[in-house]
Amino acid sequence: MNELGINQGTAGNASVRVDGGFLITPSGMKYEELTPEDIVFKKFDGPYESLKENRKPSSEWQFHEDILVNRKEISAVIHTHGKAAMTIACLGKDIPPFHYMIGIAGGSTIRCAPYHTFGTKALSLAALDALNERKACLLANHGQIALGSSLQQALDLAMEVETLCDVYWRTLAVGGPALLDEAQMGEVFEQFGKGYGQNPKDN
Repeated sequence: MNELGINQGTAGNASVRVDGGFLITPSGMKYEELTPEDIVFKKFDGPYESLKENRKPSSEWQFHEDILVNRKEISAVIHTHGKAAMTIACLGKDIPPFHYMIGIAGGSTIRCAPYHTFGTKALSLAALDALNERKACLLANHGQIALGSSLQQALDLAMEVETLCDVYWRTLAVGGPALLDEAQMGEVFEQFGKGYGQNPKDN
């Protein structure tokens, strides 16, 4: 995430579903210094453990767990503090359908969850609400969350959301974007339904 420019320092976190729980990045460690033994296993509604002593799960483990428990189709969660995502999140704005790729997150908007203190159940519940029928959301005055069936898919979506946020704030700086209407976004979802990428569905 840091090398891609969508995160920095020890901010952000990532998790992936495994049998009985999930693996998550540890709290407050530099990503370039992580080894597999540093990764924390957290049981659903249970304790955590790692191969190294004194490794705690990310402070945001609560929303990772709640998302994975409530969204059975999701296997990976990525949270980033990218500059563009933080910019829009600090405005407390949903991202409207100014570009058709908004639809890749599952709807005509990318919602911004209201502000709550990091690491709290309140933030987790707000994120779950913003992610209803979506694969990405912003967290007000915070950052973004992206979901996927794999870590790579979640990372790709996080990159796309960061790019969309970057372009959106640029349009806001010069008067705001032209928006796609409901019919136009409907056509986008129809095209996506036909198969986006290298594995098209049968028409």
